[in-house]
Amino acid sequence: MITVFRAARIITMDPNRPEATHVAVRDGRVLAVGGADCADGWGAATLDERFAEQVILPGLIEAHAHVMAGGIWDYTYCGHYARTDPQGKVWDGVGDYNAIITRLRAVAASTPKGEPIIGWGLDPNFLAGRRFDKDHLDQVSTDHPVIVSHSNFHLMTVNSTALALAGFDAGTNIEGVMKGPDGTPNGELQEFAAMTPMCEASGYNFLNMATEPSLRAYGQVARLCGVTTVAELLSDLHENEVQMIERVVHDAAFPARYVPIMNAMVGDPEAEAARALALRARSTDKLSLGRAKLFTDGAIQGYTAKLKAPGYFTGEDNAIWNMELDHYRRAVEALHKAGVKTHIHTNGDAASEFAIEVYEEVMLKHPNPDLRHTLEHVQLATRDQFKRMKALGLTCNIFGNHIHYFGDIHWTKTLGPDRASRMNACRDAVEIFDNEFAIHSDAPITPMAPLVTAWATVNRVTETGRVLGTSQQITVPQALHCITLGAAHVLKLDHEIGSIQTGKHADFCVLAEDPLSVDPMALRDIEVVATVLGGEVTA
Repeated sequence: MITVFRAARIITMDPNRPEATHVAVRDGRVLAVGGADCADGWGAATLDERFAEQVILPGLIEAHAHVMAGGIWDYTYCGHYARTDPQGKVWDGVGDYNAIITRLRAVAASTPKGEPIIGWGLDPNFLAGRRFDKDHLDQVSTDHPVIVSHSNFHLMTVNSTALALAGFDAGTNIEGVMKGPDGTPNGELQEFAAMTPMCEASGYNFLNMATEPSLRAYGQVARLCGVTTVAELLSDLHENEVQMIERVVHDAAFPARYVPIMNAMVGDPEAEAARALALRARSTDKLSLGRAKLFTDGAIQGYTAKLKAPGYFTGEDNAIWNMELDHYRRAVEALHKAGVKTHIHTNGDAASEFAIEVYEEVMLKHPNPDLRHTLEHVQLATRDQFKRMKALGLTCNIFGNHIHYFGDIHWTKTLGPDRASRMNACRDAVEIFDNEFAIHSDAPITPMAPLVTAWATVNRVTETGRVLGTSQQITVPQALHCITLGAAHVLKLDHEIGSIQTGKHADFCVLAEDPLSVDPMALRDIEVVATVLGGEVTA
């Protein structure tokens, strides 16, 4: 059966035919693109005109988010911005400590004694007064461990009961367990070495929420914002989890292609490389496996990212490496030598520098022309660093949403006006990588919504209306490329997805308005009408 979809306009992302009005689909693949006669000669076809008044783009691609964007809503939202959960409920943002305490107290009142109270989304940078600590959360309850993840998920704040549960006291000597003037832990835990014992003691494993309900919710989050291919940037991917993923993703009701990326930070590097290759052999059209994730530094707004001089604008520099540096070097070499594509978390410019230097060393020993290793976030990467990345065959995935959601914090607190105005340097990346890079939401850090991410990189407008660096603004066509074919390039799937082109998967995003015609400031407000996966309209 051949189906021909008609639209008011089809923006294909194919430079050979940038626009069309009709696309023919057969067996889940694009058969032909063009006008009303594009399928003539292929056989009998059915004309589908349900999108005749709308605009069709390639299915949008979220190349950096986390499956906990579905599962985190099992816990209590404590963030600055209003957010919408997968069921469509809007959670108001909280503006002060009392509002957070009140929200968590309500949960504690209906929770059996001793069970943990979990919150997420906190960002103390937005709150007036002394920094959030255990004393604030002791006001919620001392009958429960109370644990609140910060919005960046690189830090958490816990109460006294939780500290005791994890065995943290004045004698604890773990990097990232912060202490007060009295020498005892103050409740703030920074980065993985400090947070992991708390997660293990409480059973709160935010690093891997790949349960079946979370994954199904993640698929719905993706569908609602026009995404037909969604990545998960840190999954353990042990056998039971992989079997669950295979079952869920291959269910016809799951509305997206899924790209989970394996946590390769824990085991022996050679063993992790072998595990990634074994996973790659299980890939299908709907499930792409075999990539690996490593970490360098932390989060800029948490003061744990590694910055070059002059360091942080205000506040204390608590920069932390999330992997022991020799282990990181060995992991990069083992994965690269085995031919495994890697995705490296780098926020600060010093972290990007370190990652680039390690790849320079490894590629001299083991040349490989196109594994397309990706530096993720690269929020402070400089133009010279982008040039070195390009020369090495590296690419990048830029955290474009940060400009809107945290730009004011970076301007006033973490970086200062100069560096904040050039952070997330998409214009530089367009010029150096020829637009072949991605932008992302890092959901649930910020909401998954590629049109919002595109809007953020085009306009660079902060919450308060400050335009944060006009020199790094990009055009709407460039931003749309980043959330379609550029993101496909970064995932090394551009031969299958990212453009509406003969032979590729028939994955489409249907919009109520034309993103190339509306005011760029209205880009984020365009309604997603539907998604089409493999030629089937998803529900």
